[in-house]
Amino acid sequence: MLGPVPPLRSMARGTIPPPGAAAPALSVRHAVKSYGPVLAVADASLDVPAGQVVGLLGPNGAGKSTLMKIVLGIVRADSGTVQVLGREMAPEAVETKAQIGYVPESPLLYEFLTGAEYLDFVADMYGMDPRTRRERIGQYLTALELAGHENSMISGYSQGMKQKIALISALVHRPRLLVLDEGLNGLDPRSARIVKDLLRSLARQEGVGVLFSTHVLEIAQAICDEVVILHHGRVLATGTVAELRGRAGLPGSGLEEVFLSLTGTGDLGEIVAALAR
Repeated sequence: MLGPVPPLRSMARGTIPPPGAAAPALSVRHAVKSYGPVLAVADASLDVPAGQVVGLLGPNGAGKSTLMKIVLGIVRADSGTVQVLGREMAPEAVETKAQIGYVPESPLLYEFLTGAEYLDFVADMYGMDPRTRRERIGQYLTALELAGHENSMISGYSQGMKQKIALISALVHRPRLLVLDEGLNGLDPRSARIVKDLLRSLARQEGVGVLFSTHVLEIAQAICDEVVILHHGRVLATGTVAELRGRAGLPGSGLEEVFLSLTGTGDLGEIVAALAR
């Protein structure tokens, strides 16, 4: 059983020293990746400054997940460079990878373990001492309303509960860079709000860089300092929401209208009319 749960407000205290002030949490330059004749990522460059939340937006098939896997070293780019915390990312860069937290779009968990066993396994892989892991895991379980379910098999969890376990496993070691591919999928409104507030707290107070992919543009508009729009594998636009509004010629508009305008999918009237017949 997990021990007593310290107050949630202590969750943002990092134990990994922050990177040098000059180095962004993530820097991608001219990344290219093809799968046969399909160009998935085409000369993509972006930065995630330490202490900022950067939203990665794009239509289905734009290359967001592939670009994130390149960042993590899961997929090797055909060309281009990736630096994490000022260090070149390479297959053997174990120390650097240990400072990243990742939630994939469709997390695959060891479902024959209980939630507590899985999180204990993850913490052990990061070399966390037993007391620290108990405290941190207990904090997250309580905050995300999983306390009381941690000793049940993951195979019996709902999709939202599995997503919470994936989020905890990405956060428990206090990473300096967080990469979340649709990280709020399946969460109830309360848990989603807690995670959004926590991401902003980690960025503002601890200097964590966050690369956050989502299809829910309202979420991106609410929590992201900058937005990167990816389209057909290329970075179409980068900037704050206000800057992108100006570029699209839509001052005062929401991010949804800006996104549709910049990706060339803004004129949906004919499609909707045809479907309504």
